[in-house]
Amino acid sequence: MRAAPKQSLPFPVNIQTALMRVAEIPPAYYRFLYLQVGRRWHWVDRLRLDDEALTAVLHDKRNCVTVLYVNGAPAGFFEVLHVDEDTVELTHFGLFERALGLGLGKWFLLQALYGCWSYGPKVVKVQTNNLDHPRAIQLYQRFGFSPVATREDQLVPLSEDELLSLVAKL
Repeated sequence: MRAAPKQSLPFPVNIQTALMRVAEIPPAYYRFLYLQVGRRWHWVDRLRLDDEALTAVLHDKRNCVTVLYVNGAPAGFFEVLHVDEDTVELTHFGLFERALGLGLGKWFLLQALYGCWSYGPKVVKVQTNNLDHPRAIQLYQRFGFSPVATREDQLVPLSEDELLSLVAKL
C-alpha cells in the first residue's frame, strides 16, 4: 500500500469500543490475544517463543500492539512493526470469535491502517497466505493494497510438548 486510505467508515453503533495501545505488553496477555485471534488461522510462530524471546520482540521500540475492547472486554488486536523510515508492516490483525458478526471488521482494519500511516511511511505492507481467511486478500486489496508475491505456508501444529509448555506459561 503506497498511500493512506482515503475512505472513512462509520463508528460502530450500539457497541462500546475502545482502542488502546499496550506499551510493554506482558507475554501472557499477548499469548492470550494471539490465541484468541489466531487459533482458527493456525497462528503458532509467536507461541513457540519463550518468554525472553517474545518479550524482546514485543518490547522492541519499533513494535506496537493495539487492543480492541468491545463492551469492556478484549475483542481483537493489531500489531505494527516500524521496519524502517520508509516501511511499516501490519504484522498481526484480527478479531476474537465473539466479535465476529458485529460489523467491526472493516472499521477495525481501517483503524489499524490509520495506525500504520501515523508513522509517515512511504509504504505499508501486510502478509497473508493460504492459511488466512479465504477473503483476506480481497479485503486488503479493497483497502488499497496491491499483491506483490504469493506463497503457500505449511501448517506445522504445536507438538504435545509445545502445548504443555504453552499451558504452563498462561
